[in-house]
Amino acid sequence: MAPPLSHQIAEQVEKAKELYNRLVIVVGPPRAGKTSALRDLHDAHGWPLVNLNLALAEQLIELSAKQRALRVARIVDDIVHKQTGDTVLLDNLEMLFHPDLRQDPLRLLQSLSRNRTIVASWRGAHIGSSLTYAAPDHPEFRRFEDLQALIVTCGEVPGISGATAAQEQTA
Repeated sequence: MAPPLSHQIAEQVEKAKELYNRLVIVVGPPRAGKTSALRDLHDAHGWPLVNLNLALAEQLIELSAKQRALRVARIVDDIVHKQTGDTVLLDNLEMLFHPDLRQDPLRLLQSLSRNRTIVASWRGAHIGSSLTYAAPDHPEFRRFEDLQALIVTCGEVPGISGATAAQEQTA
């Protein structure tokens, strides 16, 4: 039996301390347990847990569409830097994938993870060396190959049964 998801993530957080990009991505479909695991880690370790959609929406609401696209990376950086500690848990990242913001969410997370460990929940799948977000027919669908992150997969992944093992991907 696999250890609880929160334990798998905590193990990867320890491994991430040795990497250039200290990024741990928790990948799975909606309702796979990502948020619960992040809450457990927050309770157990005191690591800040940020609902990124909510924090980002509060900052973007006053800006025009053009200003949002230009400032979103800096705003996310500010949100993360306001958190105390060496590890920050980011949940609800969906807003980063909105086409109007014109962001590369993986690169943004990688840049955030150079100075502290970032654990990010990710709605999608990790199959082979690819990380995907959303379904292929969805307007926000993205596929990433150069991960430079530690991946913890939870929930069922199409074509892979029992995908609950942590896997390291570095470039």
